Amino acid sequence: MPLNPALRLLLLSTSTVYGGNYLDYAEAEVRDFFGAIRRLLFVPFALANRDAYGAKARDRFAQIDIEVTSLHDAPDAKHAIAEAEGIFIGGGNTFRLLKTLYDAGSIAPIRDRVLSGIPYMGASAGSNVACPTIRTTNDMPIVEPPSLDALDLFPWQINPHYLDPDAASKHMGETREERLIQYLEENERPVIGLREGGIIRVEEGKALLKGMAGARIFRQATEPEERRPICQLEI
Repeated sequence: MPLNPALRLLLLSTSTVYGGNYLDYAEAEVRDFFGAIRRLLFVPFALANRDAYGAKARDRFAQIDIEVTSLHDAPDAKHAIAEAEGIFIGGGNTFRLLKTLYDAGSIAPIRDRVLSGIPYMGASAGSNVACPTIRTTNDMPIVEPPSLDALDLFPWQINPHYLDPDAASKHMGETREERLIQYLEENERPVIGLREGGIIRVEEGKALLKGMAGARIFRQATEPEERRPICQLEI
């Protein structure tokens, strides 16, 4: 499935890895991805306290000389999206994020801007909503969006925070691998199980697996495949 050559995506498994602070593990990648861009529109809809979340993103990006405006503070959401130089959607609850994007009428405007070539960064839930649907999120449906259809920027599904089966565990519930195989019993779209610290970067029609960790690729009727950074993902 060919990728739109205009797409620029940076999709993170998580915003924070063990032992580090917010976005520290991805800082070099974030700096390089946004390049000369000095203003960023942040979407804090995945958490309830949007003021605190917006402030957290603003303080972190100030460390790399990028000014952040939070979408929830904008008097006109569509205008803010239309004027954005880059967009970052943070993590939290994916169902709340998607519902709020629908309620704000922001799905189509964000999608159109990203398809026009502005850079899009997502972390966790923000990576989930970059996919065709949110069917492979780990989150509880604490609210009900009008649809599970998301921004449909990246053609595969992503499962952030992917955990490998623990052979020593006595837990009898499904492993993450089993749940993703169940997804593929009902859906054809392949899934990337993106481990903590994993990053997918999309530019010039190519998707590269980068970051600190690898990924597990799940397809219908096929054994899962292991991928390590840095490699090109065959979409």
